[in-house]
Amino acid sequence: MTVIAVLGSTNMDLVAYVANAPKRGETVTGREFRTIPGGKGANQAVAAARAGGDVAMIGAVGSDEFGGRLRHTLVSSGVDTDLLRTAEGPSGTAHIVVDDEGGNSIVVIPGANGTVTSLAPGDEALIATADTLLLQLELPLSAVLDGAEAARRHGVRTVLTPSPTQPLPPELLAATDLLVPNEHEAATLTGVADPHAAAEALLRQVPEVVITLGSAGSLYASRGTTPFTVPAPKVTAVDTTGAGDTFVGALAVALGEGKPMEQALAWASAAAALCVQRPGASTSMPYRPEIDAS
Repeated sequence: MTVIAVLGSTNMDLVAYVANAPKRGETVTGREFRTIPGGKGANQAVAAARAGGDVAMIGAVGSDEFGGRLRHTLVSSGVDTDLLRTAEGPSGTAHIVVDDEGGNSIVVIPGANGTVTSLAPGDEALIATADTLLLQLELPLSAVLDGAEAARRHGVRTVLTPSPTQPLPPELLAATDLLVPNEHEAATLTGVADPHAAAEALLRQVPEVVITLGSAGSLYASRGTTPFTVPAPKVTAVDTTGAGDTFVGALAVALGEGKPMEQALAWASAAAALCVQRPGASTSMPYRPEIDAS
């Protein structure tokens, strides 16, 4: 069983389901509202644990009711939360609108996540025991950089999801082994719309890149090799929230178990395809037997 540490956010997703997302200044009537545990860090942790990884979470929840629910969700999915802090005040929240085509728009309020500005005692020791460290950008950048540099010191593979997109400091890129943006994030980071050209530009900064392409699958590129794409299963999406995090969590497990990259990407795509056919983020993430059978 591969060991995965996740340094990242926990949010309660406040999800409104509508036929069509409102335009600026417009009010629409929705058909359903749900509160669903999420956050990019917690989502990746749950996805990796359900996919068969030995997963531990580093981050923070608030002292409010959401904090207890967020911690419970992680624990019930098999994630170790011994180093998940409780910060005084509200937990992080994500305010999500999902339309009938499964598309979404999201506003994230950091809450307790904003208190994680650096590694705490015990965090580096935990990272040192892992095969892979998963990172995203919903925590303060100083903490993300601390985690990446700790992983580099201990020879741990770092996988960075650059979302929400922001300029990435050279020190963070230097400590990143695999960068996993979606096609929009890759274009924002490079100023290049074509995913192949964007991947080529990103390889000047990191050794390996996977660009997720939604229903078109994923593109892999690494220095000194020929890029290739892996198609995604054809499914009807109900809710795409959490699909990218499901992909990354499953990919980390597959790579940690030694699967070749093409096989690992196909397996991760199968996990994401299962996720989008169900509503919610963490609630929609598949377990290993489902992924293997798909």
